[in-house]
Amino acid sequence: MSTLDQKIEQAVVVLAQAARDYAPATFANSLGAEDMVLTDLIARLLPGIEMFSLDTGRLPQETYDLMQEVRSHYSIPLHVYFPDSARVEEYVAQHGANGFYDSVDNRKHCCHIRKVEPLRRALAGKRAWITGMRREQAATRGELAVSSYDADNGLQKFNPLLDWSNAEVWAYLKANNVPYNKLHDRFYPSIGCAPCTRAISVGEDIRAGRWWWEDASGKECGLHVGNITPLQPATVS
Repeated sequence: MSTLDQKIEQAVVVLAQAARDYAPATFANSLGAEDMVLTDLIARLLPGIEMFSLDTGRLPQETYDLMQEVRSHYSIPLHVYFPDSARVEEYVAQHGANGFYDSVDNRKHCCHIRKVEPLRRALAGKRAWITGMRREQAATRGELAVSSYDADNGLQKFNPLLDWSNAEVWAYLKANNVPYNKLHDRFYPSIGCAPCTRAISVGEDIRAGRWWWEDASGKECGLHVGNITPLQPATVS
């Protein structure tokens, strides 16, 4: 069995644990390359896990194209959550449409309105949520656990692809003909809102294109920070 096959098997075990022990569980699908791996695994093997995405109102057209392709390619629905329009209007009135460039606080405030609050609505009533986060993606993700208690949201959090490499993610996508965001073909390894994402150059960090005007040590949007209590990862029997 290849290393990739072993990691696929391990990821399925983690997903099955979430579905079995923490139902109802839901998958936060950012539509990035990693999350398309999980989309494919869940749709084929664990369709009881719900799936949702956050539409911030500032996504690239290519992300909307993929969102539509996921709808037609897979049988399980992708629920889409939007920010509160009144909060967005208030933010724009105070800071301008692109006020997030002016300071880290402004940017985090924008992320909170467009991502964190909709996430909390998406997670309401759930016992676990699943993400495609990987350790090698960013310095802020080096201490993550495969399974941990998310105290901020009050439920268990699973990261089934935590130890996958970027090469393994793409090997899976190609081998299984999984749809993906076409911005990846234009050197966008990490894709968020259009005004906060750029292509990277050869040799740059994988998340260098996200909030590139900020210090690399703290570039998170608020969805994945907070106090967590690690648990032992699931094992293949």
